[in-house]
Amino acid sequence: MKKNNHAGVWGAGIAAVAAATAAGAYFLYGKDGAKNRKKIKSWSLKAKAEILEKIERAKELNEDAYNQIVDTVSKKYAAVKAIDPTELDLLVKEVKGHWRRIARDMKQGEKRVSSKK
Repeated sequence: MKKNNHAGVWGAGIAAVAAATAAGAYFLYGKDGAKNRKKIKSWSLKAKAEILEKIERAKELNEDAYNQIVDTVSKKYAAVKAIDPTELDLLVKEVKGHWRRIARDMKQGEKRVSSKK
C-alpha cells in the first residue's frame, strides 16, 4: 500500500507558516512589542516576507533547507548599501533561531493531518 504524503507536506507547510506568523506576532506585539515596532525597518519586513514565501513554496522543509532559504534571502539584502550589516546579522540570527519552534509545530501539524483518514 503506497502512502500518500501530500497531506503531510501540506500540514507541515501550514504549520511552518503558522509558526513563522506566531513568531512575527510575538515580536511585534509580545512583551517588548512597542519597543520592537519602533526598531523595525521596512527592509526587514520585506526580507521576512520573502523568507515566508520561499518556505511556502518549498517541497520539503528541514533545518538545512530552512537555513538555506534564510541565507539566500539575506545575501540579497547584504548587497544593499543602506542596510547595516550588523542589523542584517541580527535578523538572520533571529529568524534562524525560530527553527526549533517551527519544527515542533510542523510535527504537531503532521500528527493532526495524519490522524485524519
